[in-house]
Amino acid sequence: MKPSHLRRGAEALPLSQRPLKGEELASTSESQEEEEEGEYWKEARPTSVVRRYQGLADVRTELGRARADVLAESGVVSARGDVTPRQGARGTAMPARRRASERQPSVGSGVTVRGRERRTEEPLPMAQPSQQSGRGYRWLMWLGFFWLAMVVGWVVLSALTGWWQTTLDDWRYGRPRTFQIDAAVGHGDSAANPSHFIALNLNRHVEIIEFPGGDATKARIYVGPVLVGPGQDLTPVTLSFQDLNGDGRPDMVVTIEDSHFFFINENGTFRPARPGERLTFPSS
Repeated sequence: MKPSHLRRGAEALPLSQRPLKGEELASTSESQEEEEEGEYWKEARPTSVVRRYQGLADVRTELGRARADVLAESGVVSARGDVTPRQGARGTAMPARRRASERQPSVGSGVTVRGRERRTEEPLPMAQPSQQSGRGYRWLMWLGFFWLAMVVGWVVLSALTGWWQTTLDDWRYGRPRTFQIDAAVGHGDSAANPSHFIALNLNRHVEIIEFPGGDATKARIYVGPVLVGPGQDLTPVTLSFQDLNGDGRPDMVVTIEDSHFFFINENGTFRPARPGERLTFPSS
């Protein structure tokens, strides 16, 4: 037998520190194994088919457990994380300061925080140019194309017209420009034997040659104006005969484009009209 003081010491120990006998040791090991097996199945098997997801940590996690406890004790934040109004010095309720997580950011940040939810909004789309301005620009562009086409068409048409007129004059008057006509003007001629006239544009100098009665030995040359301007060397010169001063004798009219030069029939020849001389020209 053990001494009494040893038995008293063993009995004085707590149950968790007392030495176990054989049967107690075996039952203890079996209970531990059952507890471990139960813990294993408890951890391995989900307790519920519903899983809850929390996108972000709550207020306690964001501010820290100690900070949340202090705020909860002071009455600023409740146990659920909601903001509670403060009591003023006279017991009136004061609006609580909004937490940093609940403050609305600026419009440009694109982030909205409300309580425990935090949602990121898509940035606002950039303003597109209005369709009306685009149509206006398109209208102006087509107007510019129209005016450009008109100018180019006018230049091309003018060039074509000038080329065609020059070609016709080449076929009709040749080079140098030459015009011929027969007329009875009373210079030894008659209706049966008229005089022959030739008008030349020779290097811008207008010259008229007369063959009275068709006789080349009596030929006379009349000098007309000198033409000035681009392309005037290809301008045709034409002749016509009319009584301009009313003396009964046909006078000679030299036509160059829209201009008319008069030669008066006098004393069997032609002379240039004098300034101030009264003449009647039906076409003027």
